[in-house]
Amino acid sequence: MTTIDWPELSYASWRDTLVTLQLWTQVVGKIRLSLTPWLNHSWQVPLYVTAHGLGTTPIYYGSDALEFEFDFLRSQLRVRSSADQERTLPLEAQSVADFYIRLMQLLRELNVKVSINELPCELLQPIRFSQDRVHASYDAEAVRRFWRVLLQADRVLKLFRSGFIGKASPVHFFWGSFDLAVTRFSGRRAPLHPGGVPGLRDEVTREAYSHEVSSAGFWPGNEAYPHAAFYSYAYPEPAHYRDYALAPPGRYEDSLHEFILPYEAVRTASDPDALLLNFLAGTYAAAADNAHWDRQGLECPLGVPGRVRPLG
Repeated sequence: MTTIDWPELSYASWRDTLVTLQLWTQVVGKIRLSLTPWLNHSWQVPLYVTAHGLGTTPIYYGSDALEFEFDFLRSQLRVRSSADQERTLPLEAQSVADFYIRLMQLLRELNVKVSINELPCELLQPIRFSQDRVHASYDAEAVRRFWRVLLQADRVLKLFRSGFIGKASPVHFFWGSFDLAVTRFSGRRAPLHPGGVPGLRDEVTREAYSHEVSSAGFWPGNEAYPHAAFYSYAYPEPAHYRDYALAPPGRYEDSLHEFILPYEAVRTASDPDALLLNFLAGTYAAAADNAHWDRQGLECPLGVPGRVRPLG
C-alpha cells in the first residue's frame, strides 16, 4: 500500500463540509428510518460504502423499492426506484434547508410519501433540517478523500469481520455518529445502558446495546476530538480493559472511553493493513479476554477469497 491508497484527511481542512455532509446523510437516513421496519440494534438505518460513495439497500414503499446513493465521484445524490424512475440532486455548496426541501420535492415527483423527524440526531444544539441555513459548505475534493479513506477502512474491517463466526454486524456507516463500524457480540445480554446520548432517545440506545459487544470502526473526528481515527470499545467495559498492553501508536483515550489508533499513523505506516488489523485484533482481545468470551467457539481464521471456510 502507498499513501495514495490512504489519502491525507485532516479534520480541520474540511470541518465545515464534514458537518454539512453529516446532516445531508441524516436526511436520507431518516427517510430510510421512516419507511423501514425496525431491525435489531438499528441495523435497518445505516448507509454502506459503495464504489462511488455511500448508499442504501432497497427501501420499500408499497410494492415498489427506492434506493439512494451519495455519488461522490459525480457529486450528486442519485435516487432511483423499481418503477424505473431516477432523479439526481447536485452535491454542491447549499444549505441543509435547501437540500432537504429539494430532496422532499424530488420524492414527491417519484410519488413517495414520507415524513421525518427533522431534528438531527447525536448533535449538540440541533437545528431543524428545513430551517438550517447555517451549514452550507461542500468541498467535493475533500469529500472524495474521505470516501477513499472509507473504501480502505471498509475493506480491512470486512476482512477482520471474516474471522468471527458468532453474531456480528455488517460493516455499515451510521449517519448519526458519522462513523463506519463493525460489531462483534459475545452472545450474552448486557446491563441496561444508561442512555444520555445527545439527540437520541434512550430507548434507541438501550436497544442498540442490549447485548455485550466489542465494536470497532473509523471516525473522521469532531470538535471535541478533532482528529480522524480508528476506534474500538466494549460495552459493558470489563475490568482491566483499558489497561490492556496495546502496541503503540494505539492507546486508550480516557476522554472517549475507547481505544484509539490515529488515522495519520495508519496512513503513513509501512504496512497500513497490518497495523490496523493488529489494532482491531488486540482491542477485541482486550474485550473478549477480560470479559471471558467463548473465543474458541466464536472465532475462526480470516477469510480467503474463493476458499470455503474450513471447519474446526
